[in-house]
Amino acid sequence: MSRHDPVEPFHAISISRLARQLEAEGRDVIHMEFGQPSTGAPAAAIARAQAVLASDPGSYWESDALKARIARLYQDRHGLELNPERIILSCGASPALVMALTSAFRPGEVIAMARPGYVAYRNNVLALGMVPLEIACGPESRYQLTAAHLAALDPAPAGVIIASPANPTGTVISTDELAAIAAVCAERGIRIVSDEIYHGLSFVGPVASALEFAPDALVVNSFSKYFSMVGWRLGWLVAPDDLLGSARARMGNLFLTAPSLSQHAGLVAMDCVDELEAHVARYARNRQLMLDALPALGLTRIAPPDGAFYVWADVRHLTDDVMDFARQLLIDTGVATAPGIDFDPVEGRHFLRFSFAVDTPLVADAIARMTPWFQARP
Repeated sequence: MSRHDPVEPFHAISISRLARQLEAEGRDVIHMEFGQPSTGAPAAAIARAQAVLASDPGSYWESDALKARIARLYQDRHGLELNPERIILSCGASPALVMALTSAFRPGEVIAMARPGYVAYRNNVLALGMVPLEIACGPESRYQLTAAHLAALDPAPAGVIIASPANPTGTVISTDELAAIAAVCAERGIRIVSDEIYHGLSFVGPVASALEFAPDALVVNSFSKYFSMVGWRLGWLVAPDDLLGSARARMGNLFLTAPSLSQHAGLVAMDCVDELEAHVARYARNRQLMLDALPALGLTRIAPPDGAFYVWADVRHLTDDVMDFARQLLIDTGVATAPGIDFDPVEGRHFLRFSFAVDTPLVADAIARMTPWFQARP
């Protein structure tokens, strides 16, 4: 990073590089550093992609059928009637976030967000010339922004990024709190950007969409998490009518279209409910294994993992340098984790994030490796 570049590196990537180096040396590594499913796309989606590869050369294309099917998802999950033309298909959620930010805000404007939060929120806002306003959120608010947080800001920011379930904590914003956040934002002229890529991965019941309470919100979603299609790079943005033209112009100029092959596969994946829900059941088992094991590791202060596939654990009683701690944990046990400094540049040195998206036997193995290591720490 140059001294003029405000965008920090993604520190979990350096942990992952070390993990790959150890694997190249013959070590057995369990990857709990990245939030990605260990499963591939649904079988029927792969079969559809294989058929398309044999018959379709591919083109710049946006699937009307896929947009309509996504609109039906909002009807089924949230009872929302959504015009499919408000859905812009993208190359994963990351370009959708760029579209949302650049369509709604201008350089110099302030965008509020929770701290801890996904590293790319802060760094995208900085890279686009906007000003991130990170609001410290601790266990008293379940590591989430609240309506009270936003009401207290003076002056009001131009926008706010929310996420439920959230990364790195897995916490969910309750329906009542989400309604209150929307009301404060409407009153104060704060535009909502809602990251909903972990929708479908909940262990506490249905999760509300920001669109239920804020029709002018920009909503980012992805096929990477629930639909288990990380490498297919397919996502979408739901844009409000007043920003739809701007968002489409940005998609066309910056990214052209989402991959045509992925669109064909994604349409089929959306109906592979039994296979996808089996993944959720596996995450639930993995979550319970982690929750049962953490006290023996001495990790008693965690965010409640209501959804997604993360445990956000306070390790301040063991270290003030979580990057070194994560490296040593990996070297000694072969378990790769994400250092909290990616998600919280202030308090993150006291936190580790574990992803339990790996296979259940690997979660059990990781626990068996880590328990004596943690118990031996002073």
